[in-house]
Amino acid sequence: ADRLGRRRIFIIGTIWFAVASALCGLAPNVGTLVAARALQGVGGALLTPGSLAIIMASFVPADRGRAIGAWSGLAGVAAAAGPFLGGWIVQAASWRWVFLVNLPLAVVVVLVAARHVPESIDPSASGRIDIAGAVLGALGLAGITYASIAGGELGLTAVVVAAGLAGLAALVAFVLVERRISHPLVPPGLFASRQFTVTNIVTFAIYAAFSAVFFLLVLHLQVVAGFSPLAAGTAILPITLLLLALSARSGALAARIGPRLQMT
Repeated sequence: ADRLGRRRIFIIGTIWFAVASALCGLAPNVGTLVAARALQGVGGALLTPGSLAIIMASFVPADRGRAIGAWSGLAGVAAAAGPFLGGWIVQAASWRWVFLVNLPLAVVVVLVAARHVPESIDPSASGRIDIAGAVLGALGLAGITYASIAGGELGLTAVVVAAGLAGLAALVAFVLVERRISHPLVPPGLFASRQFTVTNIVTFAIYAAFSAVFFLLVLHLQVVAGFSPLAAGTAILPITLLLLALSARSGALAARIGPRLQMT
């Protein structure tokens, strides 16, 4: 996006995500659904980072705090509202519409982006794309994720242990590669900044907890407590409303007093 245009890649990612969502909704079997979900992930990877880069390039410094607060808050709102809307759609229609509902939203996003979002690039972006780092990072996360999921069902079998060790090995190799190549995917020098490092650790902890709580809480309410999908989603609606009401205001406050107090 820095090289080819942030708006361009954002729009391509949105269209890609919409097409993959259509494939998910029309999938005739589980194998097709899984493959289409993988394509969704590619589309999401194209559009999500670009959206924040567009904000950084389009807003003057005085307005960025509020804009980033709204961006982050709406991401949280989407995560919190997903179970509610998904539960209602599954109960009222079909699981397929959980994916197909993305299509009209994507049309609106593309039209608004094409008309109102200015194009921007990074003139200093140069060098080769770090393909080795991307592959090693993906393999590392895939191995650890598979081991975490399968380990709960299968136990510490040879396959689970091998997947976990392979994932760890790939992440170690990722760090070594990033330290040696000229244009790394994740420049190690970034972590020389204590503020950058601590902020990322806090963000990781918050979003890991946030995602786990919503995912497991909705499952618990339906499987253990016997809630309907709609009732389970409604039960966490207050968090969605608070996120929507306070995120942009917190960003604006951070522009005046700094983000340390709110993060703490």
